[in-house]
This record gives sequence, C-alpha cells and structure tokens, in this order.
Amino acid sequence: MKAVLQKSFDKTLFLDNVKRHLTSTYATTVENATTRAWYLAMSRALAELTTFDLLETEQDERILNAKSVNYLSLEFLIGRLTGNNLLNMGVYESIGEAVAELGLDLSDLLEEERDPSLGNGGLGRLAACFMDSLAAQEFPAVGYGLHYEYGLFKQSFEACHQKEAPDAWCGIEGYPWEVARPELAQQIGFYGYVTTETVDGQEKRKWVPGMTVMGMPWDIPVVGYKSETVYPLRLWECRALAPFSLESFNNGNYFEAQHTLIDAGNITKVLYPNDNHEKGKTLRLMQQYFHSAASIRDILRRHESVGHPLAELPQYETIQLNDTHPAIAIPELMRIFIDERNMSWEEAWEICSRTFAYTNHTLLPEALETWDESLIQRLLPRHMEIIYEINHRFLQEVREKWPGDGDKQQKLSIIQDGFHRMVRMANLCVVGSYAVNGVAALHSALVKQDLFPEFHELYPNRLMNVTNGITPRRWLQYCNPGLSHLISEKIGDNWPVALDELAQLAQWADDDEFQQAFMAVKKENKARLAKWVKTNMDIELNTDAIFDVQIKRLHEYKRQHLNMLHILSLYYRLLNRPDFDMVPRVFIFAAKAAPGYYLAKEIIYAINKIAEKINSDDRVNDKLKVVFIPDYRVSMAEIIIPAADVSEQISTAGKEASGTGNMKMALNGALTIGTMDGANVEIREEVGDENIYIFGLEVEDVNRLKASGYNPFDYYNADPLLKASLDLLNGEEFTPGEPRKLRATYESLLDGGDPYLVLADFASYIEAHGQIDAQYRDTAGWAKKAILNTALVGKFSSDRSIRDYVNHIWKLKSVPR
Repeated sequence: MKAVLQKSFDKTLFLDNVKRHLTSTYATTVENATTRAWYLAMSRALAELTTFDLLETEQDERILNAKSVNYLSLEFLIGRLTGNNLLNMGVYESIGEAVAELGLDLSDLLEEERDPSLGNGGLGRLAACFMDSLAAQEFPAVGYGLHYEYGLFKQSFEACHQKEAPDAWCGIEGYPWEVARPELAQQIGFYGYVTTETVDGQEKRKWVPGMTVMGMPWDIPVVGYKSETVYPLRLWECRALAPFSLESFNNGNYFEAQHTLIDAGNITKVLYPNDNHEKGKTLRLMQQYFHSAASIRDILRRHESVGHPLAELPQYETIQLNDTHPAIAIPELMRIFIDERNMSWEEAWEICSRTFAYTNHTLLPEALETWDESLIQRLLPRHMEIIYEINHRFLQEVREKWPGDGDKQQKLSIIQDGFHRMVRMANLCVVGSYAVNGVAALHSALVKQDLFPEFHELYPNRLMNVTNGITPRRWLQYCNPGLSHLISEKIGDNWPVALDELAQLAQWADDDEFQQAFMAVKKENKARLAKWVKTNMDIELNTDAIFDVQIKRLHEYKRQHLNMLHILSLYYRLLNRPDFDMVPRVFIFAAKAAPGYYLAKEIIYAINKIAEKINSDDRVNDKLKVVFIPDYRVSMAEIIIPAADVSEQISTAGKEASGTGNMKMALNGALTIGTMDGANVEIREEVGDENIYIFGLEVEDVNRLKASGYNPFDYYNADPLLKASLDLLNGEEFTPGEPRKLRATYESLLDGGDPYLVLADFASYIEAHGQIDAQYRDTAGWAKKAILNTALVGKFSSDRSIRDYVNHIWKLKSVPR
C-alpha cells in the first residue's frame, strides 16, 4: 500500500498490518489488546508507509541534485504526530472508519499519544511549523535536532508550587513514528589537545580528541500535505562507542564498567540541562557541539555521496541556524575544511560564509548566548583557535572601516573582554553567515537599530526580516475541525495550503446566520475545554463567560504578572464596589517556568494561590474564575486555542521578538489584547485597529521612560486601584495565617524597580479590558470582530514565511512528487 495521498485506500490490508504489529511488535492479541496497544500498532502500520516515502524522497534524483535547506535547531516541538499525519496523508476519515470496524474510536486512540518533548516554547514550535510548510510546499529540506531521552520536564503543582518531573516521552515501548538509521551514525570528539604536523612542507594543526562518542540518528517523518513527499526530521542520540568494559566489570568495578555509557548518555539525556553551575554549562555546550558536528558531517556526507565537489556546497546546501545554539557549526565546518580536507583558510571561508544563515530570536541582551572562553578552550581546543582566527580577520575588516575606533572593535568583536573573556555566539553567527534575519517587522528593525547597528553599517545587505508564521494544517484544520468545516462550506477546501483565501470570509462578517454558526463553533470549543478542566482539575467553568487566555513560557518580560494584577483589580472591585458590573470572565493560564528561574516560579505560585481563593469564593464565583493548566504542551494548546475569546499578548514593547501564539489565537477567532510588540504590530495592520485592543507604552516611550529614571512607586502611589490590587499580594488574603507569602512578586514590582514596566502599563491595560467587557455585551459586534480576525490573518501562515526564506535567503526550488 503506497503511502501518502491515498487514491484507493485498502482498508483490509491496513487492518491486517495493524493486527500484525499488535502481535509481532507488541506481543498481544486482538482479544487482550488495550487501547494503548491498538494505538501503537496503528501508528506502526502508518509509520511503515511514511518510512517508505521517506526513503523514496531522499533517493529521488531530482531532490539529490536540487538545493536543500538544513534546518539546525535544538528544539522541535512537533506535538502529537498521528492525527496530523493522517490529515496530511488524506486518510483521516478512512482510518477512522477502519478502526471503527475493530470496535475502536479513533479519537480515543489518538489520546494515547504523548507529545514528543523535544522543545521548550515558541522557538521549537516555529521549527516544527517550518518543517511542515517545507514538506507541504515540497522545498527540499532536512531538519536536524537532538533525540532527548527526557524533554524539558513534566510540570505539576504541589501546594500551588511548580514541581518538575522527568518527561520520558518515548515511553517504555518506544516512539512508533521514529526509525533508527544506524548506517548514518557519526563519531564526534570532545576535549583532548591540538598538535602541529608538517605535511608537504606545510605546518598543519590537528585536533586529537580525548573523548569520542557516537551520534545515532533517528528519523521522524515530516509528511507533505496530500503529496508523496516525506522529509526527515533527523534527531541525534548520543551513545558510547564502547559502552561496556568487561574487564572492569570482572574486577568488581561495576560502576566504572559503564562509565563511558553514562558520560555519553548524559549528552542527550535532558533538553537544556540546568546551566546555573559549571557541570551544567559544560553539558549544554557539549549538547550544542554534538548536535552541530553530527549534522555538519551528515550534510557533507549527503553532498559528496551524489558526487558534488565541496567547492559547490553553497550551491546545493544552505544551513539555517535557528538561534545561536548551533553557532559552533561555523568553526566546525572550517575545521573540517582546513584540517581534514586540506583547504586554505581563504578557500574554506569562501565556502563556509556562503553556506550559513542565522535567525535571531531575541532583543534581550541577557538572552544573547555567550560562552566562557576557557570552557570552549578545554572542551573544543581546535575550535577556539579557529574562532580566534575568524575574529582576528574580522577585526581587520572593522579597522579598515573605522580606523582607530577602539569602541567599534570592542562592540563587534566575537571575543568579549573582561575578567572572564567570553565568546559572543551571536556575533560569530553574524560574521559567519550570508544572511541574518529577525522574525517580525518591528523586531528586525530593532535588530538593525539597537542590537546590531554597527553590523548593519558594515554589512548593509545582510540583516533582513522574515515574519514568523504558523502551519494552518495543525493550527486550524486539525485542532479546530468545527471551524474548518464551516470555512470549507463557504470558500472551499483549498485554504489549508492558501491561507490568504480566508479573506473571502470577510464578506460574511455582518451576516447574522454566519455569525451565529461561527460563535456556535466557539461555544463548542469552550465546552470541550471546560470538560477537560472539570475532568482533570475539578473546576466548573461557565462557557458563556469570556475565556481570557495567556499561554506561553513564564517570563517576566511576557508579563503574566500584569495579567494577574488585572485579576486582582477585578476581585477587589467585585468585593468593594457594589455598583461594579462585569461580564463573567474565565482567566486561563498555561506556562512552564525554567527550573532555575526563582521569580517565574513565584509568579506561578501567586497565580495558583489567587485561583485557589477566587474559585472557592461564593461572592464572586459566577463572575470570576482562574485556571492554571499544568504541563503546557502542544496537545494542550490544541484544546485551549480554539476556545479562546481573548488572546493576551502583553509583553513590554521591544522585548518579544515575534510571538506565534498571537497568530494561532487570532486565526481561531480570538481578539488580541496586546502591546505594540513583536508580530502584534503586523496583526494590527492586517485586522485593523477596531478588531484588536492595543494598549501601553510603545518602544520609544519605554526607552524614554527608562532614560528619565523610571520609579514604579510614582505609579503605585498615584493610582488607588493599582495600589489596592498590589497590596492584596502583600497581606494574607490568599495565604490565611501566612502574610507576605506572595511578597516576591510584590517586591519585584516595587523594590525591584519593575524592570518590565508592569505598573507603568497597568492603567492603560485596565482601560483596554474595560473596552473588551463593553464589546462582548454586543453579541453581533463581537462575532463580527472574531470573524474578521480569522479572515484577515492569512499572512501569518508559515507557508508564506517559508516562501520568504526561499525567495530572499535560501533560493530553493520546489520538487513536487
């Protein structure tokens, strides 16, 4: 049975394959099989088909001789694959009917899948969307990531505090969609020393690693939409070359016998090991080099196996660095060219600097990655030499441009001077890439203006913009079937690959019948979320209330604590102002805080304590509910996003690079309340001022206020509602008998100087929420705005993002199969 785009789906053959896997792979019988066993057997049967197409795609002569993009990312937050792959393969309904003959429900089977925990947040979700769009549009691509044994962490709440547990996403049975590719394994070195050899009268440097491990690749299929194209997401697992010492074991040294196995296994054990100590920093850099080195070797293997010379690498391969995590790939490729392939520096740099492109994801200086020079020197001694040489030659360029300007040299140097000299990975990426892009129009402008102005002056054509996007297949067609069917009834079913076609819906924005159908779908989605919350958290939600949603990583700049202050202001007014009237609200949070991020975890604790009190307070219960959903992940987002009425995008202006949650919720008919930050700016341009709620300081205002000496106490003392709301955190309202238990957030906003200007934006935020409350009472008016949000955000498809990359950076051609 051929895989994707089933022209004649053979139900009997498929069910025979499922039963075969049930017995031969999972050793159970039809009579004894659990729902999980059926899910695993079904997925294995489907994965066989995609593996067949994966191999055919990678052996296609046209693809081998076309230019490919290699997307290097330490995160790929791909979500559950089975349902999405069924949709892309065009067999969702056929498979549903087939398993029904076995007395099974497809929805129940799909619920058995655990999200592959291969990412942290937007960066990883974006990478997954991009791979989906590359496959959907058939632009040759390989995604390269790491095969983490444990993902970020499984989050739960104990006494309202975040608790972290390992997330063994593969389960004990393994992950049915992945296939091992041992024939493509690579050897990777660490530590050791560098020697000098004389070859043909020339002195050559040679790295002798002190530790060598194996990179074992696992391929996960990225299935094209209704085509036979399947690209690999290739994830490297670290293994020991000689995992067991029989001699040590026989001598009674049982731990020592497995020492190399443990050392190697640690490298891909956990996504982003906690790096607030030296061992964690070393392990994280080892992860980054292991990922980069294995990927570079695989790219060169593919390139040369077809017979292409190395000098033509930029004509056939482009390597996109998703943030600075794979930046060490630049000196690694230089090392291979110079040390192993005997190229001159000039020849190597000519190829290398036309091969890499870099995506910047942050404007926060503290988030720009730097590594201690001595750590790189110890772990990767030859790479540090190459980085020095790259920097030396680059600074000659800087001196030619700005003679005698020491400040410029210090600012642009890859090496940052100080007590501990640091290697600036973002600077290395800019110097070593032919293109650098930001991820939203505002972000890219600020990259040129504030983050890298000197680089922009030196390389005026290198910095550009590619606004992020989301895949409409998963983030509308799959996660919101009710709305998808409604849309297809009106405009046909081509929109999942041409999202701009949604603009046709605007003609029905005032249509009473369409408004009612649109809002009925929203109500169904709210009921689905309410059912999940009742079942899993035992909290009853009113589906007639406004569902106000903030889902993203927990970070001060994303300002979940501003949202919390609004909740406190509503609670205060409901209790103290008898004439205060409000439309019922359900506030929904979902977020993980990094294990070492104390204040972020305190904000989670505060929100949970506030929720605990409000949800049990009969005085406000019909008006206000607060829900913090634990263990936020893609499959949870698929339930929350279609149910959102209000999308909270409230970062301090100039801090959020883009955001993609804002795009997902707008596409599903939520109205955004947001600052002029990231992609909010472009969403506003698309949907119009009247269909979005913009508040707060803009970037120039933020800079001006900070320059003039911002004092949060000025706002606290001048605004009685703000003072009353904030003071609730400092007493024992939410922690009876334990006053000041929530003081960490309170003190960060006052004594801590409120670095993200929460108090400065509070009054404007409250006013915007007042407008939302008034608008929601006008049912038809709200429906119109919601419809227009769905209709007018076609620009934010990741298909368009990929076309922008293809046209302006990668220069690829589609290869239809």
